[in-house]
Amino acid sequence: MAVTLTNADSALKSYYLEAVSEQLDNYVNPFLAQIKKTSDNVWGKEVKQLAIYGVNGGVGAGTEDGALPKASGNNYVQFTSSLKNLYGNVEISDKAIRASENNSGAFVSLLNSEMDGLVKASAFNLGRMLFGNGTGKLANITDVDDDNIFTVDDVTFLMEGMVVDIYDSDDFPVDDATERRIIYIDRVNKTVKLGGATFLTSDIPDDSCFVMHGSFNNELTGLAAIFDSDVDTLYGVSKEDNPWINPKVATNVGAITEGAIQTMLDTIEEAGGDPANLIVTSFGVRRALINLFAANKRVVNTVDLAGGYKALSFNGIPIVADRFCQKNTMYILNTKDFSLNQLCDWQWLTGDDGKVLRQIPGKPVYTATLVKYAELMCSRPYAQGVLKGINEA
Repeated sequence: MAVTLTNADSALKSYYLEAVSEQLDNYVNPFLAQIKKTSDNVWGKEVKQLAIYGVNGGVGAGTEDGALPKASGNNYVQFTSSLKNLYGNVEISDKAIRASENNSGAFVSLLNSEMDGLVKASAFNLGRMLFGNGTGKLANITDVDDDNIFTVDDVTFLMEGMVVDIYDSDDFPVDDATERRIIYIDRVNKTVKLGGATFLTSDIPDDSCFVMHGSFNNELTGLAAIFDSDVDTLYGVSKEDNPWINPKVATNVGAITEGAIQTMLDTIEEAGGDPANLIVTSFGVRRALINLFAANKRVVNTVDLAGGYKALSFNGIPIVADRFCQKNTMYILNTKDFSLNQLCDWQWLTGDDGKVLRQIPGKPVYTATLVKYAELMCSRPYAQGVLKGINEA
């Protein structure tokens, strides 16, 4: 069968979409695989969820003929956040289509390659957002030389090929410093080379940062928004005015111990009533844990998780490492409190004619856009915990 735009369009809609949705919903990382995906809390363009804290006050003991306890219901606060617009683009040139129009196998290979790249890029950025604070900030710039080489404080969220903007400390984009592609990253020395016209050191203001291109303040509300004290409001609720909302935080932990982990687990259960069910660490902290277990001659058990993941176990609680988890950090979470609230699952953006593939105006290239409108929300931030300042191995 000859390859045409029509059957290519049909393949994207009927075959690739289901596979892409499965990959991005269940195989990005263990944390995302454990949390529910729902549209129950979506109202128009917003996510609204009632958060209950404390206990019902209408309970008490009394005498045989005395007054009953006064009614005093649950404490409620409404969390509100906007749905975030998540996009992924794939491009296929007209030349590539025509070159394989009489070879369906070659065109399938072309589509497979393009879709594989789209899935990997989408999974990378979705996984990154889950650990971010919603701003799209990737790294703080600490130094600049005149060869477009930037020294940053952390390269965890950066990858070659990413397109970034530079923002100043007042959260404004720096002139002529947007839509720049990362050429390479020196992860040992934490330096990043950008493409495009050459900067002068004086062009970049002090305390600037890299931001995902076009994403400033448009990303999912990730874990950092819950645990970062510099984030003043969470889901529209002031942290200062509602101190009960704040998670449990231990700093300057140093050498990790089983006692430190158990203390945080106990603190979370005392605050929330339910035990945590997932521990997420950086790779270095996981190595430190393995060394600790070995030194204590502890048998390291493993457990199977949704999505086909395997994890270490601490008293039956899975321990997983994630590339985007902040270094020297261990999150202790109850995944039942998290939900990915979505207007719909991943879909192709279609034109008025219902087609997925559209020609880019003025170019011999066709593009298809994957879209999802979603927001990550935690119903009980106060029942989550983090250990910071852990010595890595």
